[in-house]
Amino acid sequence: MKRVVQIAVSLVLLLLISLAAAVAWNWAPDRSLADLKPRWALPPSEFLAIDGMLVHLRDQGRRDDPAPIVLLHGTSASLHTWEGWVAALQTKRRVISLDLPGFGLTGPFPDGDYRMAHYSAFLGHVLDQLQVPRAVLAGNSFGGQLAWQFALDYPQRVERLVLVDAAGYPRNATSMPIGFRLAQMPALAPLMANLLPRQMIEASIRNVYGDPDKVSDELVDRYYELTLRAGNREALRQRFIQAEAGQSYTRIAELKVPTLIIWGGRDELIPPVNAERFKRDIKGSRLVLFDDLGHVPQEEDPARTVAVLMGFLEG
Repeated sequence: MKRVVQIAVSLVLLLLISLAAAVAWNWAPDRSLADLKPRWALPPSEFLAIDGMLVHLRDQGRRDDPAPIVLLHGTSASLHTWEGWVAALQTKRRVISLDLPGFGLTGPFPDGDYRMAHYSAFLGHVLDQLQVPRAVLAGNSFGGQLAWQFALDYPQRVERLVLVDAAGYPRNATSMPIGFRLAQMPALAPLMANLLPRQMIEASIRNVYGDPDKVSDELVDRYYELTLRAGNREALRQRFIQAEAGQSYTRIAELKVPTLIIWGGRDELIPPVNAERFKRDIKGSRLVLFDDLGHVPQEEDPARTVAVLMGFLEG
């Protein structure tokens, strides 16, 4: 009996030591903006004071463009997801990319309001400050939902619309990144506030790529480090609570703006059936499906996807 007790105590101690080691290995408290800027806010990055935040953005290309292209990233991403598109577009167009509130280096909304109407109003304030009365809006995932919502709220300000694996219809994911699943579990909030396994971020990115082998260490570093920006983890949790998918999808059919729909055929987070719904509901829209790409086709294969965009803009 004594021997059994000794073994049990040893196992408990081993478990506690392993748990402590796991916590120490994955300990990841918030990081400050000043700490992250040297790597992730290289020129031509700038920060503009808008709605009580310092908004991280890049404003590149021709200054005489009457309808600049504004690029809106998805959940837990940043303006860096568009770098391939920007490189191809900036010689011909003015291209504006930004970190939306709650993500990247911009950080959280000061008032903690992550409803879509708030994001739409914020985008209007960004365009006002940049003196852009009318724009081509291109958005991926959550950014795509913001793009079409803004086009409904301010139709006079949208020249064309580009939806890249856009959100908006009721959720029908066949696979969801583990990071998103954990962010929707309130009981884990205190734990996730200071813990972030890098392997979890890598698994989440690989989950949304059509070819997971394209996921590089630098790409994982970017998503991982920007998630640690002070306030971003709580902002993500609040956005899942406040911004349920499918709230305004019945109004999508009201859109009258020329629309290009780009989709990854291997997207399991927002499956291609959603692309077909956008194509059906937005009269006159054009759909281009890339069978081998996933949820972030503009990042996974910028050259092929931006070529389609350029044809749409020139046509």
